[in-house]
Amino acid sequence: MLWTAVGVTTVGFLVTLEIAARHYGLPGPVTNQAREVVFTPNSGPLLYAGLALMMVVLTWRQRFIAAAIAVGIDTVFLLGRWAAGTRLSFGNGAMWVILGVAVIALTRRTGRERVLLLKGVGLGLLLVAGHKVGDTWLLITSKTRPNVLDEYVATADHALGNPSWLVGRFVDATGPVGSHILSLVYGQLPLAAALVALYQLRNVAVERRFPSHHLVRTFLVIGLLGPGIYMLFPTVGPVFAYGADGGHWAVANLWPDTAPAIGSPHPIAFDQVTPRNCMPSLHTAWATTIFIHSRKGPRFVRAAGAFWLVATLTATLGFGYHYGVDLVAGVVFALTIETGMRALDRGWDRAGITLVCYGSVVFAALLVSYRYLPTRMAAHPVVFGPLLLLAMGSVIYGYLRTTRLWEPQPAGVGVPHPRQAEPQPELV
Repeated sequence: MLWTAVGVTTVGFLVTLEIAARHYGLPGPVTNQAREVVFTPNSGPLLYAGLALMMVVLTWRQRFIAAAIAVGIDTVFLLGRWAAGTRLSFGNGAMWVILGVAVIALTRRTGRERVLLLKGVGLGLLLVAGHKVGDTWLLITSKTRPNVLDEYVATADHALGNPSWLVGRFVDATGPVGSHILSLVYGQLPLAAALVALYQLRNVAVERRFPSHHLVRTFLVIGLLGPGIYMLFPTVGPVFAYGADGGHWAVANLWPDTAPAIGSPHPIAFDQVTPRNCMPSLHTAWATTIFIHSRKGPRFVRAAGAFWLVATLTATLGFGYHYGVDLVAGVVFALTIETGMRALDRGWDRAGITLVCYGSVVFAALLVSYRYLPTRMAAHPVVFGPLLLLAMGSVIYGYLRTTRLWEPQPAGVGVPHPRQAEPQPELV
């Protein structure tokens, strides 16, 4: 019943977004994903990441067969596109194999085996659908929010020393090599999440069940809730509001050379194309989640998680996509959701409820301060800068403290020595 309810809710949400996108004359997430069965895919690596996630429910022999079929189908499609002179791309084979496993599960399997295969298919499709849903959400934000609040956020960012301007100049100094590496890291964040999730789910085929909590759950919830905040606090980022990419809509062409002056912020009108996707920084939230879930892996997994976090933070600021205060809000947002997902898995207790409530209050306080106190924050950076970092640090500390309490204790810990145990009354 739970999986049925989740499935019905997901389908209803996708249909709603499809209708909303059609209202603006563009295809929605359902259409975009269905097109990639036959037409040229726009997200080949993501489709194969979804296939890899689906294959965690298969045996090694089945995985090799599935991968060979996917590559064979893609080879046929590539040859056809090459002969037709169209754009070369790949990923159709991955989609065909995922759908094929769904058909096999429904027609050739029963009981727990069918459920396990369908869970694997759902996991792979959700990773791809999440990306399509995000694109549709961004479209909706640009069409429904004509005014943006970048002047408020840019003013509040003075409290942190305008880090986007500083990192932007640093990235420019690294030249095309640094920009290319950071762009690759920034654009392939879902692929990084899939790789960490694959490590967490490596034993599913042996144990014939999924772990109760893994990265993909938090990753999808962040993508589901985050765009709702975009609607409440629409911002486009310094490269658009204060840079050349904003065209005539930009306040001025200042980024990354000159930080904007402190003035009287007000909403500014912007185009209906640029997504209002800055507050909070979901790339920061996702990278933080990847970092958290990589901590229990081997050394190379931990190193990869740390690298992706640092590179993502550098890219979000260095490309002018986010302000520093966006990143602070993104970290608080991620830790609050991760705590809620863990508490939902193990059962709600006082520590979990307290931290989720505290993180929500801190996140709301950050948004309110960015909107209504930006000039005071900019005028007193010595006070408000440390306060922002302290607020974020308190949530980080609370998360570490709470999750350590939730860790399973070694055998014998907390058990009194037999000689120290209190005498028990005899049963009569």
